[in-house]
Amino acid sequence: MNAVVIAVCLMLGLSIARVNVVIALTVSALVAGLIGGLDVNATIAAFNDGLGGGAQIALSYAMLGAFAVALSYSGLPDVIANGLIKRVGKDSHSSEAKWLKTGLILVILAMAISSQNILPIHIAFIPILIPPLLFLMTRLSIDRRLIACVLTFGLVTTYMILPVGFGGIFLNDILLANLENNGLVATTSEIPQAMLIPALGMILGLLIAVFVSYRKPRQYRQVETQEASSNQVTINRHGVIAAIAAIITTLAVQLYTDSMIIGALMGFIVLNLSGALKHVESQELMVKGVGMMAMIGFIMIAAAGFAAVIKATGQVEDLVQAVSSMIGDHKGVAAFIMLLVGLLITMGIGSSFSTIPIIATIYVPLAASFDFSVAATIALVGTAAALGDAGSPASDSTLGPTAGLNADGQHDHIRDSVIPTFIHYNIPLLIFGWIAAVIL
Repeated sequence: MNAVVIAVCLMLGLSIARVNVVIALTVSALVAGLIGGLDVNATIAAFNDGLGGGAQIALSYAMLGAFAVALSYSGLPDVIANGLIKRVGKDSHSSEAKWLKTGLILVILAMAISSQNILPIHIAFIPILIPPLLFLMTRLSIDRRLIACVLTFGLVTTYMILPVGFGGIFLNDILLANLENNGLVATTSEIPQAMLIPALGMILGLLIAVFVSYRKPRQYRQVETQEASSNQVTINRHGVIAAIAAIITTLAVQLYTDSMIIGALMGFIVLNLSGALKHVESQELMVKGVGMMAMIGFIMIAAAGFAAVIKATGQVEDLVQAVSSMIGDHKGVAAFIMLLVGLLITMGIGSSFSTIPIIATIYVPLAASFDFSVAATIALVGTAAALGDAGSPASDSTLGPTAGLNADGQHDHIRDSVIPTFIHYNIPLLIFGWIAAVIL
């Protein structure tokens, strides 16, 4: 009857049953608080206090949405999409079309990987790049569940092993720092090395998704998704140049300020001042952009409140202690149970970055009691934190792909993003994380 287990299972069950994720998170948070010993007022207070933790992310997504819509009016996405569509020609089953399909998947994968390390913009590229390409994906009969898996792979795997950009934040600033704060003596070089084996699980999951699960074509309705096309915007050189300048400005400002909000705002301003959007009012752009990303923002806000209630119950520690007392001296069983508990915690909180401080506090002394090596402890904590990121309904690693792929209303968040990424990444991560803990 642990509150964490019940709340996470309830949240997942409601989400799979097509209950809105925001409602599922809110109801599950209330249930967690009441089962965890908090009264109604204390539960609501904890939930309300936690809401502010998701406000910055929500505002970031709203600004990114407005910037994405503004870019669509500039005509740049149309240039990219139309150029690719012409390459397909009339026969979407031609050999050239098959090569284009492969190339398109590789480009999306490269963008997802670079968004974490080379140009750390996280999911900011998705609402800009993906919606204009939906027409082409439909023409090529690409299964969007495959694209969701490709995007999530790039968003998660790279920060697990490459200590640059978000990877540097995850591996050094958060994982290593919290391990050291809890008494584990480790070096910077040991962190990515210990995470290599779990990362192999992610690679295996991607290969299965590409060559087995979603290899066959899937048909979608051909729906107009490009704002520029639907408003009969004429593609012109000035608009394209302005869009490129706005993108460069957004990336430069975000890297300098470390703020998606300011970066997207400056890009939006550059497009407005360029004169490329004279035919559209900025108010209209903002409304459409916020509308496109509003659901993600609300989910992240609700997830922050849910996480706050989970922490307030104090039953995360109780869950781990109960598990450790059940394990006894079985080291292999201990590793698997620790990873499984980490999966439950991270699935509920929805962020590996914010989960590590919770897990490290409990897992480092627990791993020491079972005589795990330093490398094994790193793999256990890092994998347990990353586990829920790929398959959580409240994770931006699944919310971001859904925001782009569902621009025409044909991609369900739970069934087409969460469940496919959970199956292809969380299960292999459990297996390879366990292998790392046992052999390191």
